Amino acid sequence: MQMHAPPHPGEIIREICLEALELSVTDAAAGLGITRKTLSAILNGRAGVSPEMALRLSKAFGSTPDHWLRIQNAYDLWGLRQKAKSLRIKKYSAPPAYA
Repeated sequence: MQMHAPPHPGEIIREICLEALELSVTDAAAGLGITRKTLSAILNGRAGVSPEMALRLSKAFGSTPDHWLRIQNAYDLWGLRQKAKSLRIKKYSAPPAYA
């Protein structure tokens, strides 16, 4: 299990895409075909990267949609693992034929 939280995709978008290219949030949002509010929510960790957004990011910045979805998935899964101990879930065993 990872010790530290992976970065939210918004942090990566801000640092690698916007800051490196000296793009404002307004300009980047316009280029992505989304509202400034939507991009701001992602950049500030209040929203995640959806499959559609992953496709937009890949077209704009030259990565793959899978890349952005893997980053989002790693972030989401890490957060869930942090609260896994507090979840009350009964463990079931598979029948021997499926084991």
